[in-house]
Amino acid sequence: MSILIDKCTRILVQGLTGHQGNFQAQRMQAYGARIVAGVTPGKGGTQSLGVAVYDTVAEAVAAESIDATIVFVPAPFAADAMLEAAAVAVPLIVCITEHVPVHDMIKVREYVRMQGCQLLGPNCPGLISPDKSKIGIMPNHVFQRGATGIVSRSGTLTYEVAFALSRKGIGQSTVIGIGGDPVKGLNFIDILRLFEADPETENIVMIGEIGGTDEQRAAQYVQAHVSKPVIGLVAGVSAPPGRRMGHAGAIVSGGADTSAAAKIEALRACGLRVADHPEQIADLVPA
Repeated sequence: MSILIDKCTRILVQGLTGHQGNFQAQRMQAYGARIVAGVTPGKGGTQSLGVAVYDTVAEAVAAESIDATIVFVPAPFAADAMLEAAAVAVPLIVCITEHVPVHDMIKVREYVRMQGCQLLGPNCPGLISPDKSKIGIMPNHVFQRGATGIVSRSGTLTYEVAFALSRKGIGQSTVIGIGGDPVKGLNFIDILRLFEADPETENIVMIGEIGGTDEQRAAQYVQAHVSKPVIGLVAGVSAPPGRRMGHAGAIVSGGADTSAAAKIEALRACGLRVADHPEQIADLVPA
């Protein structure tokens, strides 16, 4: 098993005929992802990468069996693309687009929940189940099939950690980048819950960063509900106090202590093993 996707997942690409959508869809296909349709308004009735292109998601869903969609749509239109997919109840919506306005995402997240769909992103690299399928922009060559699940706020660290694990022969069950925006779909706790229920996943790696309190809440959830070993990593240890950095979700501001040190302390207090750097994670994963 894997979580959220497998080799049978039928995928729609919103923005398939655009430069980035087409470029990344080719790499998804090369990995074995089952792309069955695309959507680009005004391009309906054409074909791209061997699949039919439709004007709307509703038309694609009516013609094809769709399990998931990936959104490669510019930021001003990304919210509408997600809402369009949720309106016809596409089960999993993955949005790669960055710079989606926060006020747009507040509306999108609520509507997606009302429709009973799952949303990953925005501003995320997507997800991959090694040797099965990929929905996103993760580099194909760094992953290896195995029993360690990875969930991360940072795209680049996701790849670095997976590569370090693979080099030591530690494969991954599913790797998920949830994105770093303050308002997004699936969060750490959502993914931890899925990994805990997945018989293929034996260990979990959780990669956080400065800003917000998602890591602290996730650590408390692990302590109360997760029986599998969880290894943590928090980026931003050397960040100057009070400095605004990186992702919109990594803004350091008043209120709760959102520093890397505070997060690391919270993770350790809840029983997580915490790595000092990405390469060390492979040494902390149980044999």
